[in-house]
Amino acid sequence: MVEQSEVPEVGTRVRLVATTWNGPTEVEGVLLAATTAGHITVKLVNGYNATHSLKMVESITDLGVSKSADIVSPEVSMNSDLPLIHILHTGGTIASKVDYATGAVTARFEPEEILAAIPELGDIAQIKTKKLGNMWSDDVRPQHWNRMANAVATSFSEGAVGVVITHGTDTMHVSAAAIAFAFAGTGGKPAGRIALTGSQRSSDRGSTDGAENLIAAVHWAAFGPEPSGMTDSTVVVMHGSGNDGSISVNPGCAVRKNHSSKRDAFESINQNPLASISIERGEVSMTLSETYSNLITENSRVVNLEPINFDCDIKIMQLIAGAHLQADQIGHAMKNGYEGVLFWGTGLGHLPLDNPGDAPENDEVQEAISEYISGGGVVVVTTQCISGPVHLDVYSKGRDQQELGVLGHGTNFTPEVSLVKLHHLLSLGLTENEIASAWTESLIGENPSSI
Repeated sequence: MVEQSEVPEVGTRVRLVATTWNGPTEVEGVLLAATTAGHITVKLVNGYNATHSLKMVESITDLGVSKSADIVSPEVSMNSDLPLIHILHTGGTIASKVDYATGAVTARFEPEEILAAIPELGDIAQIKTKKLGNMWSDDVRPQHWNRMANAVATSFSEGAVGVVITHGTDTMHVSAAAIAFAFAGTGGKPAGRIALTGSQRSSDRGSTDGAENLIAAVHWAAFGPEPSGMTDSTVVVMHGSGNDGSISVNPGCAVRKNHSSKRDAFESINQNPLASISIERGEVSMTLSETYSNLITENSRVVNLEPINFDCDIKIMQLIAGAHLQADQIGHAMKNGYEGVLFWGTGLGHLPLDNPGDAPENDEVQEAISEYISGGGVVVVTTQCISGPVHLDVYSKGRDQQELGVLGHGTNFTPEVSLVKLHHLLSLGLTENEIASAWTESLIGENPSSI
């Protein structure tokens, strides 16, 4: 057993021998601040942390002070003949360093630091960076969508041919849709390529995906096709498989995070990826999908230099259709000034509105929806199934929903895109009839005619 007084300072490289339930074990790494009293935590070479009770530690050997990760990056020169790409940082662990004295992951976001960490970027583009924030992506609000879109417009006005936004992965697909609507929702297109990327695995892990994702995103921003304003106003560039070097370019209006931790968590929904990017032995290559190649030949939209911002005073309630949907939830939206209600419907987009004889709650829900719509509220329905269309003509209850004024029939986009689209249309100040008409249109390629 090792006493607390025998434990070296945080940041020291150590060799530790401990007894575990599976027998003795020996590990080597950098000593971190203990996760709890009476324990010792070591960051291993593979990036993972190992914690042991001091009561189980047989010996600990001091191997010397670890080199600090906080090293000043060398000066780098950039090739002025390469395209100018702006990287806007909003948060996440991509392009980061580990302080082994504390175990903290800190954003590295000066151009010199990025190029020192990922020198391959210097062969692709000139890099200019701007830190918009360092947020958890689940804290992002509409005002942050506006901030990102406005920063993108500034980057294009300063000569960037493409912009990469580094973003936490949990809501990256929502921000991608928002920025796409901001630039293309009224019929225009952005002045250059906009790619969002992030990292599913932190930079201190051997399985990190951040560097390759950023290389692929910068390559797309520098050399991808000119945006058409349909499906490609923004793209999400992330691993397309669990393998190294295999990256997918997904349409920002039709992508979703479908796994909490896998590298290939992001998938195109009801559409195909626009392209694939391969990174092999330092060489980066890009292959466009056939459908996307055909689309970009029909590029007639005009450039929209300024984004249409979201009205941050607008409130939208999201409700899940199911056994616990109650009328008072809809009543709360009506009493508290919610301009819209988005239902995540079941199956083809259905709500619990029919009373089989012993469910008066369903009658109350139907009445509340009718009252909310009559009062000027907008109600739309998407499907919890994620993939597949909302089709309210198949069953009678779907037709009943349409008669109530519930929108959604004939749409093929995800719940997250539904939320952003509704906010965009409400921000434009459209009438109820104009919103109903626009809901079934494909404003930015979000609603393909067939799937």
